[in-house]
Amino acid sequence: MLGGSSLLSTVAADEKGAVAKPAEGLVRELFATLTPDQKKAMVLPWDHGAEKGGTPTRLKTHNAAPLGKRLGEQFTQPQQDLIRATFKSILSGDEAYERITRHGKWDSSGSFEGNGVAIFGDPSGKDPFSWVFAGHHLTLRCDGNSQPNAAFGGPMYYGHSANGHSDTNVYNYQTKQVMSVFDMLNAEQRKLAVVVGNPGDGVGALKPRLIEKPPVGVGYAQLEESQQKLVTGVMRTLIDPFRKEDGDEVMQLIKKNGGMEQVRLAFYKEDAEKGNDRWDYWRLEGPGFVWNYRVLPHVHCFVNVVSQA
Repeated sequence: MLGGSSLLSTVAADEKGAVAKPAEGLVRELFATLTPDQKKAMVLPWDHGAEKGGTPTRLKTHNAAPLGKRLGEQFTQPQQDLIRATFKSILSGDEAYERITRHGKWDSSGSFEGNGVAIFGDPSGKDPFSWVFAGHHLTLRCDGNSQPNAAFGGPMYYGHSANGHSDTNVYNYQTKQVMSVFDMLNAEQRKLAVVVGNPGDGVGALKPRLIEKPPVGVGYAQLEESQQKLVTGVMRTLIDPFRKEDGDEVMQLIKKNGGMEQVRLAFYKEDAEKGNDRWDYWRLEGPGFVWNYRVLPHVHCFVNVVSQA
């Protein structure tokens, strides 16, 4: 079991603004503290769920503790502190932590302790592993690039129970940024960008729509230079809450798949008569890339970025 003084010094260093340990190192520290009963409850094989060609469990998104038990039900306080430090390490800073925790309320999870974690594989050596943190409206990962050619270690999910068009929603700033792009579109571009219907929610939101004919949305390549700069700014805004190496990997994979020129932006409204300030969804999509954002009745955002090369 990890000594309490060692853990407390790690957390204290983080609080003082010192360079934090990489999240992967913190996962290894947590793994070293687990009792046999804890491992039985929250550690699964790397390929769990894929034995018969199914989706590996490590790549699924969740809307609650991933394996049922919450942090407060199965971990000591020092272990919970280590999990919190790991969670902070996959984010870009305190502002991101404040947003993604939804001002510390965690939506229906109610508290940090109301979330859960699971580990797939063995992080103690060189074997592939994935640490999955999940709760209500949240699934994030840390995997040391064990999942090849996939940003964030696999599909990501974040959301907030507040109305997506309300300033009380912690992700409203993202909606406003995307709306600034719509405001710059000309009439012809808007005809392409506006779609009546919805692109799906949950796992269904990650299904590609570029195969539709004609392809959905307005293409980045169809935009003027000033509009393209604004879309690039949106991309920076979307990846800003996450640690730099994950954001960099997103942009590297988009480039590998053909660049921003292959990305399309669509605005969905389920009622054609709705005003332009009441979008139900907006969606960025390119080869191997989906950022699907449901605005109403509250925010659900599903993300997947992989290489198709």
